[in-house]
Amino acid sequence: MKFVQIIGFETERLEEMEQVLQEAAQRNEGRTGGPTHRMLLKDRDRPNHYVAVLEFESYDEAMRNSDDPETSKLAEQLGALSIGERVYTNCDVLESGELK
Repeated sequence: MKFVQIIGFETERLEEMEQVLQEAAQRNEGRTGGPTHRMLLKDRDRPNHYVAVLEFESYDEAMRNSDDPETSKLAEQLGALSIGERVYTNCDVLESGELK
């Protein structure tokens, strides 16, 4: 069963976060596992509030990714660029599909 992690956060340093993410993607190029899809959403009603959605093949794959030292390093770097605490929501995907 696919698994999705949703991370809500606030930042005034989105460009720096994007740079950190690009560098991490380059380091992890060719690596197996990890997220299969990602989406970054900007909240229109709350300035500086964003939601990241990460899809994994399974909950177990997401937990393997979480245990990876590179993931911990990335989370630490992104946390330093965030305002306040990040909010995590972990979801099993019951249904998914294109509407058009």
